[in-house]
Amino acid sequence: MQDVNVVRRETHVAAPPAAVFALLTDPEKILRWMGTEAEIEPHPGGLYLVNITGARFARGYFREVVPVHRLAYSFGWDGSEVVPPGSSLLEIDLIEEPAGTLLRLTHSGLPNAEQRASHAEGWAHYLDRLAKVAAGSDPGPDPMAGRTHED
Repeated sequence: MQDVNVVRRETHVAAPPAAVFALLTDPEKILRWMGTEAEIEPHPGGLYLVNITGARFARGYFREVVPVHRLAYSFGWDGSEVVPPGSSLLEIDLIEEPAGTLLRLTHSGLPNAEQRASHAEGWAHYLDRLAKVAAGSDPGPDPMAGRTHED
């Protein structure tokens, strides 16, 4: 079974796809819901680099960018031997709905059940924060700040 270690999440966001897309691709907007610094080049081959908790960088490269509809990029952690940069794949689809956007995230290529569980927890946390920001709320300080999640 190849997709045993895949994280799948769907989140309803009370904002149009263009606003959600901006929250995923504009470095300043990303920092409203996740991370302490970000360098994002949302075009095929462009860099995805986000210091998620202030203690650990996620790094990858965009493979597919369809403005306001879809993002696909490689993903991994600087300094990790278990999930190194570029070793997994994130795919995010934004589907317009009457009350906003359905965000569908698939994170594949994770090496084991432990990493699947850890990334599932992280994505649930950060997608909730993204939805709050998109709806005009302040998600507050990030309780994951400073965590390193050593592999």
